Formats: sequence, structure tokens, C-alpha cells
Amino acid sequence: MTDDEFFDFCQQHPDLRIERTAHHEILLMSPTGSRSGKRNARLNGQLYSWFIQHAELGEIFDSNTGFTLPDTSILSPDASWVSAAKWNALTPGQQDKFAPVCPEFVVELKSKTDVLKDLQAKMHDWLRNGAQLAWLLDPDTETAYIYRPGQPAPETVQGFDNELSGEAVLPGFRLRLAELR
Repeated sequence: MTDDEFFDFCQQHPDLRIERTAHHEILLMSPTGSRSGKRNARLNGQLYSWFIQHAELGEIFDSNTGFTLPDTSILSPDASWVSAAKWNALTPGQQDKFAPVCPEFVVELKSKTDVLKDLQAKMHDWLRNGAQLAWLLDPDTETAYIYRPGQPAPETVQGFDNELSGEAVLPGFRLRLAELR
């Protein structure tokens, strides 16, 4: 499928979450369970609270947003942020479809049906395509994996009594992991 055909296919199937790999393999994902949906809402709520005070820095996106990455994959993180410079450089037409941009910040929230190794590989895909900070959160084991460019392995944070920092990418953002239990 071309990018436009893939976009149209996704629009025809709004009940599915669909991604495309760099090899143009189509991945179909079912909607998440209620507990994952609750966690994702709380994650995006915390990001939105930060955004209200920092809207001039860029835009935030939820799990329904697909991005066309430089490697031609089209992925949808559970939460993400794109700098104002990148977002404003896009045409309105590009913003209306799967924007051809890699968010600087992405979060993937593992649900019961996700395979950890698959999500870990996806985090490396995000970094290869330009993400500057990527978090993989596993509520079942209360483990956060923090990915940064140039690091061979992610930093691991055990325990959801901790907070994660948005570092220089999202200055002042702190994610309270306890809200994702």
C-alpha cells in the first residue's frame, strides 16, 4: 500500500489500531483492555497537565496518532510530543494525515497482551528514527525502561513509587508512576 492507501485503510477501520513496519508489514492490534485504557488516560492526563504550562514548546498526541517515520514505518505510541519547530514545519495536509515526523518524546505502555521483546524492539525503532527520549512502562512488573540515543541499553527504574523526568526534552515534566498502577 502507498502511504495514502494505508491512511485510507486505517480510516475505513477505526475500530482497529493499525501500524506498518519499515518493511511495510501491516500490524493489527485490538483495542486495549479497560485497565490499560485507564492507565493510558492517566499517562496522557499527566502529560496534558505539563503541556498546559508549556504549549509554546510543541504538541502532545495520544495513542490514536500515527506518525510516518523516516524509515517509512507508521507507528502509534501511547503518548508522544513533537517540538513546535518540527510540527510547524509541516503543511496542514501533512498534519491531517500520518505526519512525516518522529516525535522527540514517546511512551509505550505495556498491556497484558503485549510482548515485552516486541515493545523493546519498537523502542529502538523510535530511537533510530529520531526520538530523543523514549519510555517503555510495564505496570505488571512496575518497571520503567528509559531509552536515549547513543545508549546501548535502556536505564531501568524498578518500582512505581518513583517519578520519571522529562529531562531536557520535556523540561519540568515529571511522570508519577504510582498513578499507572
